[in-house]
Amino acid sequence: MVKHAWRILAPLAGVAATSLFVSEKLFSIAMNRVDDVPETSDDKKQYAAAYYHYLDWLAKVETHDWFLHQHDPNRRMHAIYIPAKAPSNKFVIISHGYKGNGETMSGYAKMFYDMGFSVLLPDDRAHGKSAGKYISFGWLDRLDYLEWINTAIKYRGETLAILLFGVSMGGATVEMLSGENLPTQVKAIIADCGYSSIAEELTYILTNQYHLPKYPFEPMVSTINRRRLGYYLGDVSSTDQLAHNTRPILFIHGEKDAYVPPYMSYKNYAATHAPKQLWLVRNASHAESFWIDTPAYQHRVAKFLHTYFDPRVIPAQ
Repeated sequence: MVKHAWRILAPLAGVAATSLFVSEKLFSIAMNRVDDVPETSDDKKQYAAAYYHYLDWLAKVETHDWFLHQHDPNRRMHAIYIPAKAPSNKFVIISHGYKGNGETMSGYAKMFYDMGFSVLLPDDRAHGKSAGKYISFGWLDRLDYLEWINTAIKYRGETLAILLFGVSMGGATVEMLSGENLPTQVKAIIADCGYSSIAEELTYILTNQYHLPKYPFEPMVSTINRRRLGYYLGDVSSTDQLAHNTRPILFIHGEKDAYVPPYMSYKNYAATHAPKQLWLVRNASHAESFWIDTPAYQHRVAKFLHTYFDPRVIPAQ
């Protein structure tokens, strides 16, 4: 009887151990801190010259380092602040993508700088010069962005008019942030190719990139995340947060996005009750909308801001 039971249980134990090992590996790949920005995808390499042009601009324009919790090495957050070229109360906080940092958003920074904004480029937790052991995919970052908002108001004054902008993980970050009790100085939000939830995005990547089933891996990675970051992946989502959003929001998504599928922006759009717009960019892959036709992107953003971002108007709560 015992031998018979062992013949059944031993393979199951082996499967469980293998599943746990794979889940730990997946968590490490996805969530561990990144210190170096990885090489861009092949479809983005055609924009390398433009990207480095924007980095050169960032190196030459006036910048200042801002910090949260500067003297606490375990909590210190870093951001690059770019003052507007002329006195202005317009202020944009730009949230970067997965395994990027503030510098990688220099193209978007110049776009808003040319529109008369001061710009803040934070490094998220576990990215760039900010502290952190694990990437939280926007959920814990939203709390840091609340602090960045309040820091900007403290240093720039109560009349500040703030725009929240993000791409990819940054898009999801500002979507998650949208459901919080935001200061009245936050006027509008632009989210480019943000996902609907961390769990849904992880499941999509598991099945489409790693060719692994949702079960048992997503629940196991979620459990590991709960032990290390304090929440199950299925307990948090952009979609749920957007249901509480009161700010005008523009959703942007590339129609050929194979990393964060466009249906996620449709889902986020449907959950939003505030004034909203959705722009699906033809022929654009993931986070390519700005690069595939920069003038068209700038025009669409400017049109949204003309409609919804009036620095003189206090948004309703």
